[in-house]
Amino acid sequence: MSRPLAQRLREAADGHRAGAADSANLRLDLYALLRLHGESSSVVLMMLLAVMSVLPLAGAGTVMSLGIWAVAWAWARERDDCILPKRLGSMTLNERWSGRCLHSLAWMYEQSNRWLRPRWALWSHARTRAWWGVWAALMGLVIFLPLPLGNVLPSLSLILLSLGWMFRDGLALLLSAASGLAAVAYGVSLWHLMALGMEHLWARLPV
Repeated sequence: MSRPLAQRLREAADGHRAGAADSANLRLDLYALLRLHGESSSVVLMMLLAVMSVLPLAGAGTVMSLGIWAVAWAWARERDDCILPKRLGSMTLNERWSGRCLHSLAWMYEQSNRWLRPRWALWSHARTRAWWGVWAALMGLVIFLPLPLGNVLPSLSLILLSLGWMFRDGLALLLSAASGLAAVAYGVSLWHLMALGMEHLWARLPV
């Protein structure tokens, strides 16, 4: 990932903080974020959907998970182009979260340019692409489930997956797998506790 992209996002974030002349420019949608990247490849779209899925917006995780499944399907089929549904792409963030999203993306790319590099090539080999597509779909499923704070770990996994693929960094991909496994373990444990709680409650009900 080139440094000019990180610089462009930082300038957009600083401009947002300063305040645009037109207040409409302070509210961004997914289309605007893609235009700032200068491309709409599946890996970029995956990362943006993952970032937006952790925003504290009602139903954000559910909606974004549908987009994640579509991107995962395209990725598994080795297609870099992914048509973004109009309803999803036009979802608009308010001024506050537009600014935070820009600053988060700028910081993320700045740190990626600093720490990520091509290594452990086996993890980012073309033959692993289909498996990563399946993995992304699994993370989308975990995000879709109504779990308390259940969006955080799978979203982190997808962000690491996207950045790892961009930079061909096998270490980032390994961390993606680790955080994703933690997300699955969290989901399974929580559902198990809920089942035990319901079973205990049912046993205490009068027959």
